[in-house]
Amino acid sequence: MSASLTAKPSSTAADSVINSDIHTRAGANLCRHLISAASHSPEDLAVAVQTASGSIFSAKTLQYQELNFSELNQQSDRLAHGLNAYGIRRGMKAVLMVTPSIDFFTLTFALFKAGVVPILVDPGMGVRNLKQCFIESQPDAFIGIPKAHLARKLFGWGKGSVKHLVTVGGRSLFGGVTLETIAAHGSSEPYEMLMLAQDEMAAILFTSGSTGTPKGVVYSHKMFEAQISALRDDYGIEPGERDLATFPLFSLFGPALGMASIIPEMDASKPITANPEYLFAAIDKYQCSNMFVNPALIERLGQAGVQEGQGTGASNHKLPSIKRVISAGAPATISSIKHFSQMLSDGVEVLNSYGATESLPLSKMGSQALFDTTAITDNGGGICVGDAISGVDIAIIAITEKPIGIWSDALRLESGKIGEIVVKGPMVSRSYYRRDSATEQAKIKDGGMIRHRMGDLGYLDSEGKLWMCGRKAHRVDAASGKRYFSIPCERIFNTHPQIKRSALVGVEVDGDASSPEIVPLLCIELDKSLPCSLGASLYAELIAIAEQHSQTLGIRRFLIHPEFPVDIRHNAKIFREKLAVWAQNKHKE
Repeated sequence: MSASLTAKPSSTAADSVINSDIHTRAGANLCRHLISAASHSPEDLAVAVQTASGSIFSAKTLQYQELNFSELNQQSDRLAHGLNAYGIRRGMKAVLMVTPSIDFFTLTFALFKAGVVPILVDPGMGVRNLKQCFIESQPDAFIGIPKAHLARKLFGWGKGSVKHLVTVGGRSLFGGVTLETIAAHGSSEPYEMLMLAQDEMAAILFTSGSTGTPKGVVYSHKMFEAQISALRDDYGIEPGERDLATFPLFSLFGPALGMASIIPEMDASKPITANPEYLFAAIDKYQCSNMFVNPALIERLGQAGVQEGQGTGASNHKLPSIKRVISAGAPATISSIKHFSQMLSDGVEVLNSYGATESLPLSKMGSQALFDTTAITDNGGGICVGDAISGVDIAIIAITEKPIGIWSDALRLESGKIGEIVVKGPMVSRSYYRRDSATEQAKIKDGGMIRHRMGDLGYLDSEGKLWMCGRKAHRVDAASGKRYFSIPCERIFNTHPQIKRSALVGVEVDGDASSPEIVPLLCIELDKSLPCSLGASLYAELIAIAEQHSQTLGIRRFLIHPEFPVDIRHNAKIFREKLAVWAQNKHKE
């Protein structure tokens, strides 16, 4: 592993061509927004990171580290110089496993300025998936906290490809150098930010793997720019705002929008474990106007607010500075949004956003409009995720497992018809990294642009609003010829007062051994806070519900599961694949 540092990176013929090319062609780099903010508003707050210190026997003391735009720009310049001096340069790929911190911000902007491709992964995806991600991405450098380096050594992450090691927040016990050493060898001179071609790879973001195998999504600065534009134009974010950012990637957009990112003390990979008091304290100290939270955190904070209301059902805790809440990652329940909204001022809404790592954001819907769709959702109409944002085209096509090479408007289904959701827009990724088969399956060429097959099912109503009906892989095509969709079916059964949540799966029953019959089965998790009537009476009630709706007619098999397996980050995405195996085994007993 290389550990040498030189004052300046050596120049090669290839470097000269690259540097010459930078000056002769237009390009993109989201760091231009940071440089602009550092020029026009150098003293304005860019980042604040909250930390909690103290023993387990005493109350925690909250402290804050801050950087203004000038400091963030200068420190990232210094690190960009230092990374180059260490041999980490344009076109190389660097794993970045650093907790949300000042170092996370300065490092990420330094990598982007230097044209180095950061590889961002979700630590919650599991050791096996993480190792596969690094096998596929073949990183040249590994930048991480000591714990990440220990795991790298134990599990062989990046073995055979990683040549440069940087330890953040500790000593370089596992080889390479520390971030402090990188900074010490960095120049104080402004760094000449590298401009990349519009569709050139700028980052690799791995999907969480909660609905399948993690895949590396190739991001370009063009995609980042489209996301920034959407947040500015469709969500109305303005320079000078302050955002409570609970998701690392989104927090990077704050400085790019001239908005300060306030990072609370929490494990971003497990938001359900966050301490609401810390988040409320950060919002109050910085008078945050924006919040980016996922459904699990909305529920957690809403419950905390109601508890402060001393069981009255009305929250005593208020968030008067908040004027916008953005929720993404998974559908939030209406009940959790209503609890949370009690803390907000009149007229402030939770903006529910739809999208995926491959393309985000695509559509949005305010909470008040969402509340008005409750009756439709509870009767099997799916979940409304609103109108497409500017520049996004949403189409519905017939459900098929086959690749589609070229787009044709003849593929579009008429409004009201459930099919596969396909999207086009400037924030839509063009490919997966080294996954040609997955790219072929998910991407459709449309002239010079790419349409992405979301893997979700839904329909467009007569007003053009998008309604979600679940994952394509979670539908059940029964032997009877009837097709069942997860969200419509589950929402109907979830109206039963004893059901906390449900999950539709398909199980094999007696039939031809070479072609067993598939029938729908509903897994049920009961609300443990309520007295439950089990056995024949509950079964009869569920059968009665099923027979009242065309979406659920024919569902006659039910199994009670003690506690559904769900993803760590959102605490909402049910691992139906695991439930399907469990249900099949139980059904055979």
